[in-house]
Amino acid sequence: MTAGRIGDMTHSELRAFVEAIVEERTQGEPRRCYKQRSRRPIEEVLASIRRNVVTPKPGTPSIVEMLREDRDR
Repeated sequence: MTAGRIGDMTHSELRAFVEAIVEERTQGEPRRCYKQRSRRPIEEVLASIRRNVVTPKPGTPSIVEMLREDRDR
């Protein structure tokens, strides 16, 4: 690879560069899995999250609208 900057690379040089990084990362140390700290089954946690999703009432301003109002004060 002769280019000093990514912006100066050709398409094939950039592709080879990205493939080399992906190969290096996938062949390296395996990713650590999430270690569950509680005895509560994951399925139960996900079901609880689904049951407790808060749905705003119609006409309630969105988070973005509230942030804009706050910013404009």
